[in-house]
Amino acid sequence: MNTGSDKGAKEPEVTETADAASGAGADAGASEEKPLGSRAPGFIQARRTLHLSWQVGVFIVGLAVVVGGVIMLPLPGPGWLVIFGGMAIWATEFVWAQLVLRWTKRKVTEATQRALDPRVRRRNIILTTIGVVIIAGLGGVYLWKFGLEMPWNIKQ
Repeated sequence: MNTGSDKGAKEPEVTETADAASGAGADAGASEEKPLGSRAPGFIQARRTLHLSWQVGVFIVGLAVVVGGVIMLPLPGPGWLVIFGGMAIWATEFVWAQLVLRWTKRKVTEATQRALDPRVRRRNIILTTIGVVIIAGLGGVYLWKFGLEMPWNIKQ
C-alpha cells in the first residue's frame, strides 16, 4: 500500500489474505479502519537506516510499557490497560500489532454488545442478587452465633 508519499521507502504490502487471516473480513471495510503499515513521518520512512532505528525505538518503548503492565498484573495497578497501551505503541509501527489490536477491539465490542443484551443483563442482575442474599445470610448467621467478634479472637 505504497501511496508514493514515502519517497522510495519500502512499506509492507497488505493483501486480502492478511485481512482475512485477522478475521476482519467484510466488516473491515464498513468500519473505515486506518490502513495497515508504519505511521512514521515521511522523512523517517525515506531513509532506511533512520526508519530501522525508529522501529527499534518504538519496539523498545512498547516492550517497556508491556513489561510494566505484566508486572502490574499481580501488583496494584491497571495491568491490562498498560499492556494494551504498549500494544497501541507497537501498532503505530508494526502490522502484526495492528492486527492484534483490531482483533482485540472487535472482541471487546462484541462482549459489550452481549452484555447489553436485556436477557443477559437480567440474568446477571438475578445472579448478583442471589449472591448478595447468600453472603448477607452467611453474615447474619455469623453475627447471630459469634456477635461482632473477629474470627481470630473467637475462643472455642
